[in-house]
Amino acid sequence: MLLSLNNRKVYFDLAGPQGAPTVCFTHSLNADGGMWVEQMVPLLAAGYRVLRLDMRGHGGSAPVDGDYTMDALAADVKGALDVLDIKKVHYIGLSIGGMIGQGFALANPGSLLSLTLCDTQPSTPPGSAGTWEERKATVRTKGLAALADATMERWFTDEFKKVNPVRWREVRDTISGTTPAGSAGCMSAIQNFDYLDRLPTIKTPTLVICGDEDQGTPPDRNQLIASKIPGGRYEGIAAARHLPNVERPDQFNRIMLSWLAANR
Repeated sequence: MLLSLNNRKVYFDLAGPQGAPTVCFTHSLNADGGMWVEQMVPLLAAGYRVLRLDMRGHGGSAPVDGDYTMDALAADVKGALDVLDIKKVHYIGLSIGGMIGQGFALANPGSLLSLTLCDTQPSTPPGSAGTWEERKATVRTKGLAALADATMERWFTDEFKKVNPVRWREVRDTISGTTPAGSAGCMSAIQNFDYLDRLPTIKTPTLVICGDEDQGTPPDRNQLIASKIPGGRYEGIAAARHLPNVERPDQFNRIMLSWLAANR
């Protein structure tokens, strides 16, 4: 479904009973709301309403020209919630979705029931500026398909492709289908943000989850987030890289549902 936000189209998927507590998902760079499909059935069975939003230029959402900021992306989420008249959510974000989640929590503490940050960073990864410039140049000249295989290697263990080749191909095709403007704009946001020193002001109950083998947003950086937020909790998922919710859904969903129930 589509909503209009600042005269541009934003794609969302909303399922579940209207009066139920809402879980709001934001996805990783070069993905879309489809990366949360493994979480849908257990959440709906547990009586939650589930909202999946596509970032600018990702999935079904229209791109915006130029560089984005993390605060602007967080404002997109708040704008979508306002249009949909959703007052409070359990927020779950992975990778840049988790970065957006930190910005959202800092700007809109009254809109949160709980916060789950997955495989993410509290600030621009140290020494990463050059890498992001190279990736932006690649997507602007060659499109996202040029990055798809390297991205999949960072996101999943070699085992995942063997045991779930159909899902592997779905995720890879989503990467390839991301718009260059949306991808490069979000890369710029990752290149220039820093929430680390403000994390201690977050009062929302916060859970941080990370795949034990994630090299791009490694466990120590996620543990740092949990240590900075008062009462923050950390959970690692073994034998998973950057998308543990897809690669190890049973473990991820068990942790997720337990956390949501405790904060319902």
